[in-house]
Amino acid sequence: MAYWLIKSEPESYGWANLVAEGRTEWTGVRNATAAINLRTMQVGDEALFYHSVSEKAVVGIVRVSRAWQPDGEGGKWASVEVEPVRALDHPVTLAAIKANPELAGMELLRQSRLSVCPVRPNEWAIVLTMAEGSPR
Repeated sequence: MAYWLIKSEPESYGWANLVAEGRTEWTGVRNATAAINLRTMQVGDEALFYHSVSEKAVVGIVRVSRAWQPDGEGGKWASVEVEPVRALDHPVTLAAIKANPELAGMELLRQSRLSVCPVRPNEWAIVLTMAEGSPR
């Protein structure tokens, strides 16, 4: 299983929307690197659900429930279906991630504009441990 991070503006499509719907097609990604990441995702992979722009925090975990399919005109881009696994006990803010030296190499920080990026297993474990602690 691989780990990922997917971003969405909570005002456009947030964690609450995903939970209410039960699953969604992750479409509209128009960045070549992010599209490659979507094509790499496999059923069962998990991703951190990150509220971008206004909240800047990881708020939940999703699971890839269908592998990629073509998205957009001409099928140039890619989408996957995701379903919610669980909300985090406490959101993990971007500030908290930046403050943790063990996460300095995380793609979220290295390529901050990328909407779909890989997460290394050790980074995944650290973020989940941070989510178990007090609010950040």
